[in-house]
Amino acid sequence: MRIGEAAGATGVSAKMIRHYEAVGLLPAAARRDSGYRDYGEADVHALRFIRRARDLGFSLSEIAGLLALWRDKARASAEVKRLALAHVEALEEKARDLSAMASTLRHLAAHCHGDARPDCPILEGLAGERG
Repeated sequence: MRIGEAAGATGVSAKMIRHYEAVGLLPAAARRDSGYRDYGEADVHALRFIRRARDLGFSLSEIAGLLALWRDKARASAEVKRLALAHVEALEEKARDLSAMASTLRHLAAHCHGDARPDCPILEGLAGERG
């Protein structure tokens, strides 16, 4: 199938498919006599894997490692579990950081009158003039 068809079958844009090839996540596609890229079922399966891993927040380098493990039928599942749990820990830390940011902004907004006055606790807080 051509790149547009592969994109449609996987939910990965043609631009991202070319990018994944360029960075080595996906092997370069075979070329038809016409010069068009030609993708097979294995490529589509790998693209779906990549898309799902991206949806779960894995970085491209982490996805490269996961792809290698996925392709290695002699792998130990313990390694996959270790990577997944490390990612969960990173996501939870990021969630805590986002929650703290939201709390700070909520606090600053609660102290803002939101009227025509020029004084603004939000801007003062961003400038470090107010806690």
